[in-house]
Formats: sequence, C-alpha cells, structure tokens
Amino acid sequence: MMVGVSDDPPPEESPANTADPTTSSAPPQRLRTLLVLAAVVLGLDLLTKTIAVANLTPGDPVPIIGDFARLSLVRNPGAAFSMATGMTWLLTLVAAAVVVGVVRIGRTLRSLGWAIGLGLVLGGALGNLMDRLFRAPGPLQGHVVDFVAVGWWPVFNVADSAIVCGAILLVVLTVLGFEPNGTRVGHGKPGGASEGSAV
Repeated sequence: MMVGVSDDPPPEESPANTADPTTSSAPPQRLRTLLVLAAVVLGLDLLTKTIAVANLTPGDPVPIIGDFARLSLVRNPGAAFSMATGMTWLLTLVAAAVVVGVVRIGRTLRSLGWAIGLGLVLGGALGNLMDRLFRAPGPLQGHVVDFVAVGWWPVFNVADSAIVCGAILLVVLTVLGFEPNGTRVGHGKPGGASEGSAV
C-alpha cells in the first residue's frame, strides 16, 4: 500500500513562518501623525488670523496683561518675527520648499518626536505660505498677519510659534541622537544605532 505524498511545504518553509522578524518589531510609520498635527496648526493659524483681522485695528493694540502682553495687528512682509522684510517673494519660495521637504521626509518617518516637530514646522510653514499667496498686495508678495505682542519680542502669530517650537524640538532630538527612522545613534548595536527607539 503506497502512502500519498503531500504537496504542502514543510512547516519551516510555510510563508506564515518566513515573515521578517524585524518587520513586526519596527516602529509604526508616523506620516499620519505629522499630517494631522500640521492640519490642526494650520486650522488654528487661519482661524486666529481671521479673528484678528476682523476685530483688531492696526496701530490700536488691545492690552491683555498690561503693556507686557497685547494684541496688535501688523502686516508683515518679512519672515517670522518681522525679519527679512524686503525679501517676501524669496521667503514664499523657501516656505514652499520647506513644505515639500517635510512631506518627503515624512513618508519614511517612524519617530513620534520627529513627527511632532515636523508637523509643527509644516503647519506653521503652510499657515504663513497661505498669507503670502492669497493676501495683499498679491501672489508671492502677500503680507503675513501678525497679532501677538509679548514684551519686547517682535509681533508674531500661531504659525511663527509652531515653527519655532518645532525647530527647537528637532534640534533637541538631533542632539540626543534620535533619528527620523525611530533609531537612536550611539546606543545598542556596535554600528552606532539601536533599534526599537521610537521617540
């Protein structure tokens, strides 16, 4: 009596048993986190600018905490905190390049910290880019709406704050050795990067 030969592969060769073990342990991709945070920042920036334009008059500040903190509407042709006021068109192109660069990095992003930092930068860059594209005096020359004044600091907006906070976070992560792919330089493996650190 002949025994039938099975066509099924041995257990050790089964596709279910040949999955890459590093795939399941890799940190999840963070592009969605980055985009959601950027959308929230952009929404807050556009909303607060709309309210500021509708309710504030240039040259007539509204005190919040005496003269230290106030709402003061300013049309800013320059960069964050009124820098580079004579280079509006160039700043528009730089902002567009930042948006493209952040989105490209975000496609392979696995670090939550980097996702937060880049999300803040992206949302802020988009917020000010909208002003430069759609506000007077015209496309690529639009003036950014600033309305928050604190002490001696130049007048700023939500987008400016998000860009600065995001940039500071990215610098801190870089100094501490956290990479965008979720690894950390100088810890764990002899090659210099350790797996599984998703900060």
